Amino acid sequence: MRPRTWVLLLAALFALMQLATVEGRDTPDSKNYVSYALSLTGADEREAAAATIDHYCAGRAAMAHRAQLVDVVRFHAPDPAPRVLEECREQEWRQVEARLAAGDTGGRTVPFMPERFMRIFEVRPGYPLVLAPFVALLGVTWGVWTAGVLITCAGGVLAYLVLRTLAAPVPLALTGMALYLVLPCGTTAMRPMTEGLMLALTLAALWGCALVLGGTRPRAGLALVGGALFALFTVKHSQALFLGACLAAAGVAVAVRRRWRWRGTPAGRGPVALATVGCAGVLGTVLVSRLLDYPSVSESVQDLLTDHFARPDRERPWAEFFQLQGNFWMEWARRQLWEPLFLAALAAGALGARRRPAFGVFLAAAACTGILNQAGHPDINIWGDRLITLAWLLPVLGVPLLLEPVLRRAVVPAQGAPVEPVG
Repeated sequence: MRPRTWVLLLAALFALMQLATVEGRDTPDSKNYVSYALSLTGADEREAAAATIDHYCAGRAAMAHRAQLVDVVRFHAPDPAPRVLEECREQEWRQVEARLAAGDTGGRTVPFMPERFMRIFEVRPGYPLVLAPFVALLGVTWGVWTAGVLITCAGGVLAYLVLRTLAAPVPLALTGMALYLVLPCGTTAMRPMTEGLMLALTLAALWGCALVLGGTRPRAGLALVGGALFALFTVKHSQALFLGACLAAAGVAVAVRRRWRWRGTPAGRGPVALATVGCAGVLGTVLVSRLLDYPSVSESVQDLLTDHFARPDRERPWAEFFQLQGNFWMEWARRQLWEPLFLAALAAGALGARRRPAFGVFLAAAACTGILNQAGHPDINIWGDRLITLAWLLPVLGVPLLLEPVLRRAVVPAQGAPVEPVG
């Protein structure tokens, strides 16, 4: 079969597998994005609140039903789903009604939380804009599910395109797509949150880096990197800042290494151009976020330390934040050493990335944005380690490159047949 057929088959298989869990993927923050999307479709505040609460509570009820079926003590008890659904609706409506009565009716999101917390989501229109046409056409439940499948499959296709641009054989490019779908990237991207778009846009930026470094279509590559950074700003502006800074650092590192290794000869325009685009992304993010009065870093730290502004602001937030950082990474390292799959995957990805040294630096830089994202929210109990998921892009793209010599030794070409270059 043609490669595109295999790509479509992988995407279709992934979509079929996701039918096993249509409801119950939401996190508490998902309510904010869903209500934002509904407001973009023209729903008023109460209509958006009703549809969002029904969707969220139906997911909670579905999870309670599935958990009860396998509870060794209560599996024969009555189904808890109706009770959980009713209690959830009552609790959510009580909070929303109180805030609506207090006049908290500004913005696109339903006031599920205090206004200072909701402001964080008001400045992230990117994901709701993508979600809005799906919920308008298919309703909330199937619209959210369909959008998740398409966003996740788009990320897998981008992983395939990056590897093909790096001259990886088709089977290894398909392996990269499969890894993206089955590793935590796919699981996290299916949640109604911003991470799916963040992963896809980061892969789009890496595709642009591969095009520039390969010299095939440098202008298109630079435009792709710039467009990805702009789109990331609308999805989550802190991620645009992280990615721009990391790409700029990677470009400088590659340029300096080439100049030093080749004893003063020019390092080539590609790394320098990518560093310039990264710096422009950082500068643009900082300037525009200040002009639009986006929540500051200090506000984010207060949000973390006050349990989403449920407690008074901390007087010494940065001292407490850095103390929490130390505690968090010690506990994180202990858990990773206990179950070292993530560390092993990162090591394998790093070894594979060395087969494309220049691109490998940019890949490692993009993966570092996951570490930075997690460092900004040192909460050990956050949903499924989703903040650090971007670091999984290193094994997604690096492991197929690591397997390249194995594939080339296993597939012996016929005499006289051309062999695809390593690149």
